[in-house]
Amino acid sequence: MSWYYRGEEYIHTDTQLVGFVYIITNFQNGRKYIGQKTFYSTKKLPPLKGKKNKRHRREDSNWRTYWGSSSALHLDIDTQGKRDFHREIIALCVNKNQMNYIEAKTQFDHNVLLTDDYYNGIINCRISARGLDLGESNENV
Repeated sequence: MSWYYRGEEYIHTDTQLVGFVYIITNFQNGRKYIGQKTFYSTKKLPPLKGKKNKRHRREDSNWRTYWGSSSALHLDIDTQGKRDFHREIIALCVNKNQMNYIEAKTQFDHNVLLTDDYYNGIINCRISARGLDLGESNENV
């Protein structure tokens, strides 16, 4: 199962992007899940011999196979199968602040906590103004 962005299968090529905000839709009951996912994770490596500072390596995250963090969503996926679900990227983000803001704004705009139409059970956000230039990322929100 692929991710889709603007109606087409998404192939990640821009290494400047940090992650994305997405919606997963259940075709059988119409329920949705709004979340975010990073493209990369940072792995800490031990320092080189004779050095004190730890080293870091950027690796691909599991974003290609990721299905959100909602246990209710995972239960439906296990019961119904992945073919009944659609994964759509709604915004590509250049930093984590932008990703946090767009995710929270989208969740609040859709009232995800006030309706059973969404799998979301919590809105968790910590956002600062630094790096919050939304530019193109905000056009689909």
